[in-house]
Amino acid sequence: MKACLCKSFGPPSSLVIEDLADPEAEPGGIVVRVKACALNFFDTLIIRNKYQYKPGLPFSPSAEFAGVVEAVGEGVTEFAVGDRVMGYIGWGAAREKVVVEAKDIVRLPDGVSFETAAGLAVTYGTTLHAYRDRGDLKAGETVAVLGASGGVGQAAVEIASIMGAKVIACASSEEKLSFAKSLGADMTLNYSEQPLKETLKELTGGKGVDVVYDPVGGELSEQAVRATAWGGRFLVIGFAAGDIPKIPLNIVMLKGCDLRGVFWGAAVTRDPEGNKRNMEQLLAWVEEGKLKPHIHGVYALEDIASALEEIAARKVRGKVIVTP
Repeated sequence: MKACLCKSFGPPSSLVIEDLADPEAEPGGIVVRVKACALNFFDTLIIRNKYQYKPGLPFSPSAEFAGVVEAVGEGVTEFAVGDRVMGYIGWGAAREKVVVEAKDIVRLPDGVSFETAAGLAVTYGTTLHAYRDRGDLKAGETVAVLGASGGVGQAAVEIASIMGAKVIACASSEEKLSFAKSLGADMTLNYSEQPLKETLKELTGGKGVDVVYDPVGGELSEQAVRATAWGGRFLVIGFAAGDIPKIPLNIVMLKGCDLRGVFWGAAVTRDPEGNKRNMEQLLAWVEEGKLKPHIHGVYALEDIASALEEIAARKVRGKVIVTP
């Protein structure tokens, strides 16, 4: 089988495509032929050894995939050869075949394409976990999404809208905000031209926002906390700006708000059944036509370096899919 390998840490151009022996299904294992896998921003970091997870060399990038079960090992009863599945494995999916355990995958309905399913687990899984399991988001509440045109930001706009919330998309350009608007945002805020705290207060009639979804970090975070409503929830998703903010705790006390961490990767391991329910909900929304993930582009395995360069340059709008 062909596989994209990171054999030494470095830029995307250092990745190589090689032929490896086909994997076999050991007891409890499942071999999946990968029809599509997805790339995320963290893939640009993990190949440089700058991510929180540090796999041993050599390894393949890509954490999420969709495909067909090709073989099952002894003791596997949940899945059979020919089943369409999607899953998350942290890294290692940018190859023609992967070996997984039953807990790593969920069944894929016939009405959902491999390309769409491959890009659901990380960004959409993170976001549904954030809203449902950590943010207690309710229909009718107001959500401010920072970095609203990025990978998880896009998912945050779409899912909040599906859940019945009013969405304020926040981004740094009118082009990005126009994209967020097309995804279902009710209002927009250009934080390169408007003060975040004051404008969020203005857009909510002085009340403040019920939930802040923040994958950006940096100087925007404190402003967003100051713009939460009484009893609001500030969801810490990540730090795309590069700086981890320090929030004065007196703000939290005075506003009666919560700062809640969202670590989806750990939640998958700690609560696999909860993650499975979230994945099934996402797939149901796709089948119903409520969720229509935007795919930026589909690349061949041989072009994976170019795809990662696009992501690193922040030129991407939506998911980047690779078809081994």
